[in-house]
Amino acid sequence: MKALILVGGFGTRLRPLTLSFPKPLVDFANKPMILHQIEALKDVGVTEVILAINYQPEVMINFLKDFEDKLGIKIICSQETEPLGTAGPLALARDKLIDGSGEPFFVLNSDVISEYPFAELIQFHKVHGGEASIMVTKVDEPSKYGVVVMDEESGRVDRFVEKPKIFVGNKINAGIYLLNPSVLDRIQLRPTSIEKEVFPKIATEKQLYSMVLPGFWMDIGQPKDYITGLRLYLDSLRKKAPSKLAAGPHIVGNVLIHDNAVVGEGCLIGPDVAIGPACVIEAGVRLSRCTVMQGTRIKKHACVSSSIIGWHSTVGQWARIDNMTILGEDVHVSDEVYSNGGVILPHKEIKSSILNPEIVM
Repeated sequence: MKALILVGGFGTRLRPLTLSFPKPLVDFANKPMILHQIEALKDVGVTEVILAINYQPEVMINFLKDFEDKLGIKIICSQETEPLGTAGPLALARDKLIDGSGEPFFVLNSDVISEYPFAELIQFHKVHGGEASIMVTKVDEPSKYGVVVMDEESGRVDRFVEKPKIFVGNKINAGIYLLNPSVLDRIQLRPTSIEKEVFPKIATEKQLYSMVLPGFWMDIGQPKDYITGLRLYLDSLRKKAPSKLAAGPHIVGNVLIHDNAVVGEGCLIGPDVAIGPACVIEAGVRLSRCTVMQGTRIKKHACVSSSIIGWHSTVGQWARIDNMTILGEDVHVSDEVYSNGGVILPHKEIKSSILNPEIVM
């Protein structure tokens, strides 16, 4: 089987992290976002992954070469010279996707994190016999989204309603699809939306089916949702593989600590924290609802909450980092500094407090 991952462009919503790496290579729960997807695809027998990309393809491929060998899966790029939306990239990669087997292929949005129930989706697709399957997820406020109106028993999609003013359903497109090769005949090589142009046509022909995604789902393409996604991911890990989570008197709730990270005496870590490789957390530090990326040092008695600390950064003694502060790569916060929602670009030194949310260039 094959899969196409819609990687897209510049990752502006996750800046300053995406100033250092393309968005799919930004760490999430101690590994690049896209690796969560590739590993799950490998587990259900996918042998080739095509990355639809229009930004820094050489960086992606060089980085993923290591994982090709480790996972035993082929990873190639299909590069756009102009943005082609969410359907155009399928037309561009047509020759790479079609292998004459007639097998369906996966299409994923690279920002989506979930339990990736791909085996269940394959089975669902076989049973209903339609042309395309999409995963949907339940949301509390459907009026913010495009809603999928479907038959609850069969899953057959009736229509899509964009940001409905009155209640028509609470299921939205989860950005995970399984498509027959014939779907490619419906897509022209031009900027096209799969959600607004391709799927509605398939639905009118009664060939589009939707499966409700079991477990959690989050689009982690922006910082607030990234932090929420981490909480949901760690909750899921607690149920499925609790041995991967840290334990001890200094741990509160769900915490993921890389094997070679060092945590000092008297710390209080958690809930919902990921500490990456080669990090040093000194004595008396308090961490909650945050990610600390590779090679970072958090000095004595510092406090970090609801924030993302980028690679190879330093947080000074007694400093306080809070309220969705994001440190880019190689940012150094001085002792006793407070950041309230600062967004700090890479390679900066912060010597005075940031009292209100602002971007530090």
